Amino acid sequence: QVQLVESGGGLVQPGGSLNLSCAASGFNFRNEQMSWFRQAPEKKREFVASISPSGTNTPYATSVLDRFTISRDNARNTLYLQMNNLAPEDTAVYYCKTILDSGTYWGKGTLVTVSS
Repeated sequence: QVQLVESGGGLVQPGGSLNLSCAASGFNFRNEQMSWFRQAPEKKREFVASISPSGTNTPYATSVLDRFTISRDNARNTLYLQMNNLAPEDTAVYYCKTILDSGTYWGKGTLVTVSS
């Protein structure tokens, strides 16, 4: 079955960096657009970034533009999110997502906490 497993979250100081990963299985990863979303405490889940199957198209939310970089390794079936210059407002659970013919799939998320 389709599985998305995020990792790489943790506690980081403001200005720091983290690199999130999302290991995908159960579908043809290289053919599918992938996305990162996040949900801060008491807020709605919001779009962060997405990436086309080839990696050539990568739209970002305005709030993370020039700080976050989405990428993928189709040989390893893995999605990444490099996050630099993190700020307290980036604190959230980060989820990867894909939409297939069979439905919409989310991972369980990884918590990122930005605090001094």
